Amino acid sequence: MVRTRIYIALIASICFHFSEAVLAPTVKLNDGTDMPALALGTWLGFTITNNTEVRIQPTGHEVEDAVTWAIECGYRHIDTAYIYRVEDQVGRAIAKCIERGIVKREDLFITTKLWNDRHAQDAVVPALRESLNSLNLSYVDLYLIHWPVGQFENKTYDTTDYLETYRGMLQAKQLGLTRSVGVSNFNQQQIERIIKEGLDKPAVLQVELNLNLQQPSLLSYCKDHNIVVTGYTPFGSLFYSKAKAGAPPPRVDDPSLVDIANKYNKTVPQIALRYLVELGVVPLPKSLTKTRIQQNIEIFDFQLTQQEKELLKSFDRNHRTISQLKWLDHPYYPFEKN
Repeated sequence: MVRTRIYIALIASICFHFSEAVLAPTVKLNDGTDMPALALGTWLGFTITNNTEVRIQPTGHEVEDAVTWAIECGYRHIDTAYIYRVEDQVGRAIAKCIERGIVKREDLFITTKLWNDRHAQDAVVPALRESLNSLNLSYVDLYLIHWPVGQFENKTYDTTDYLETYRGMLQAKQLGLTRSVGVSNFNQQQIERIIKEGLDKPAVLQVELNLNLQQPSLLSYCKDHNIVVTGYTPFGSLFYSKAKAGAPPPRVDDPSLVDIANKYNKTVPQIALRYLVELGVVPLPKSLTKTRIQQNIEIFDFQLTQQEKELLKSFDRNHRTISQLKWLDHPYYPFEKN
């Protein structure tokens, strides 16, 4: 009898836990697919040491844990990439959550990306199959060209036309290996060239977006062409540990941002994420901390005032956190060269 009561209490606590999950709303892609309006990013990023960027490498199961926590608290959109070297961890977390009955595969929206050394048209499908093997999935929901810049493993440039790469992406979609295709780190002219070529319009553009880099012209273009924009590095230089010397304000302790956060009983990072959502962006916040993963999805229960949005807009400095200047002389380098 005691054991039965313990079992019932355990089931009740599990049901309560799942009822607390926060599900993001969805946005409709131009191919009819529904995408959750916020994702967990799985790139581990950089840390700043003596004003030098040091790439954080995966060490074990930290991303697996983060993805598991994210799915438990309501995330249904996970963003990863071949070059992050964590697709296997993402796949293990997905399998674990499906096995535990938290989600079904069709509940999830999984994005991964083609790396620069696979830009040949006939290399795209094999590259995606390799990612699917690591993810332990039969398909992804979205496959992106990570950069328009091709580069071989020996660091020499691959100048394959990204139109050919994109044709390979469409072949992957025709084979059912991905439901949607898109591009990442492409500029407006590069997207226009894809469309003018008569190829299927990208469903998604993924670019850096944060308070210091708001890209209003690019967002307007994508809205006009029904291309959903997802935003990486959504916190920009908010955190002191991520801000390089000379990075423009604000920081996480900015008094004006703290005031807005306190008004809504939120954190400053939540305010930054909410602002992107109200710009029509799908943010991709990354974290390995359970409480922050939970906080990052709790941004759909309030709205900013016009005055608050004007203040947040004022922080735009067209400042890139990730400019990849090492590719500056590549013919398809997508960013400003000054």
